[in-house]
Amino acid sequence: MSFPKTAASPAAPAQQSKSNLQKTLKLMKRNYILYLFLLPAAVYLVLYHYAPMYGIQLAFKDYIPAKGIWGSPWVGMKWFNTFFSSPRFWVLLKNTVVISLYSLAASFPTPVILALIINNVGNNKLRRFSQTVTYIPHFISVVVLVGMISVFFSPRSGFVNTIIQFFGAEPIYFMGEPQYFRHMYVWSGVWQSTGWGSIIYLAALAGVGPELHEAAIIDGASRLKRIWHIDLPAIMPTMVILLIMNCGQVMNVGFEKIYLMQNSLNQVYSEVISTYTYKIGLLQAEYSYSTAIGLFNNVINFIILIAVNKIAGKLSGSSLW
Repeated sequence: MSFPKTAASPAAPAQQSKSNLQKTLKLMKRNYILYLFLLPAAVYLVLYHYAPMYGIQLAFKDYIPAKGIWGSPWVGMKWFNTFFSSPRFWVLLKNTVVISLYSLAASFPTPVILALIINNVGNNKLRRFSQTVTYIPHFISVVVLVGMISVFFSPRSGFVNTIIQFFGAEPIYFMGEPQYFRHMYVWSGVWQSTGWGSIIYLAALAGVGPELHEAAIIDGASRLKRIWHIDLPAIMPTMVILLIMNCGQVMNVGFEKIYLMQNSLNQVYSEVISTYTYKIGLLQAEYSYSTAIGLFNNVINFIILIAVNKIAGKLSGSSLW
């Protein structure tokens, strides 16, 4: 027995959308106080993140301060071509990528390892003491950190060179030797950020049910096996999300620290896109050129973020969206 087919009403999707909108508006009206709390954050995002995007057009103009942004003539891709054809382009790109990937490879796993170690410390006093000691470096300003590096690794009075000389070797000018710059930058950052970065993993580990460990202990699992089969899978989604976010910042090597550590002797390895943009834009007042370099940098970050997010979603099932 066959039944006559009825055509779906074209107005059905529109009615469904209207119904969803009404439900959303009712929900917002009922919880308006919560949205008022969100209002300052929304205003901040609009004023300091979206409104400045108006200046992106400088990358496609020959900016003349007297004429303003709207009055300056359009030059198309002139500044991008200037940057790509510059003899410094590949040096800047190489330094930026190498330092960033080196930092990611060194600083991403260390908070995970530290969190797993602290989480498995049985003595509560020792655990709290370890957390406090590892968090403290995060609160040291970049300026103070670079000053500490300069003092500790000084070829004349630094304790590192004192130890080197004690064993009969010649003192090393670490801040002036280009081959040491990347290691100094990366590992000082690891020391400063590892404790603070472990907080989110410790929070994720706190959600692991103790019954899982109890069952594993009854089955004869060692501590390492429990870490591998219980703790790591529990924090894996958090690790994936943070890895995606870190990959989206690959081209944004920390400007302040690099600029403070930079000198004429190590500049061959320390000059990156962010420091070059600062020198071109603010010191030499080439605003259009520096805007084009910054836009190129952000576009590359955006492409990497999209690609890594998609790959992570397919491989692990966890992604930002």
